[in-house]
Amino acid sequence: MKQTTKEWFIAAEDDLLAAKKLGDEDRLTNVVAFHCQQCLEKCFKAAIEEQGMSAIKSHDLLRLQQNARLQLSEPEIILLTIINEVYIDARYPGDLGLLPHGKPTQAEVKTFIEFCETLYKKVMLQIGS
Repeated sequence: MKQTTKEWFIAAEDDLLAAKKLGDEDRLTNVVAFHCQQCLEKCFKAAIEEQGMSAIKSHDLLRLQQNARLQLSEPEIILLTIINEVYIDARYPGDLGLLPHGKPTQAEVKTFIEFCETLYKKVMLQIGS
């Protein structure tokens, strides 16, 4: 595995750890959702890097997933689409990690965390580590 790929995975793991640590905090569900979005983004960028493609300067999880050539099921694509809506430029701190309907629920962030764990492992397997 390339060194840069490892660094992407470490960064993704850090975001996943942060999401897990904050996951039970009702007030921080938006922060958890943001860390989940970041974890997925970094997983995809790790896969893209390992395939020898140039780093893509995008936060669009659907675009990154396609570039990473990672096959996902229909339910996984639906969940990825939902989490993709979380990313907001940091110009508006009050909007960080919000979904179109507002702050994610505890149930939503638990699902996001589980999905991140699954996808992290899936990308690692794809790369062969």
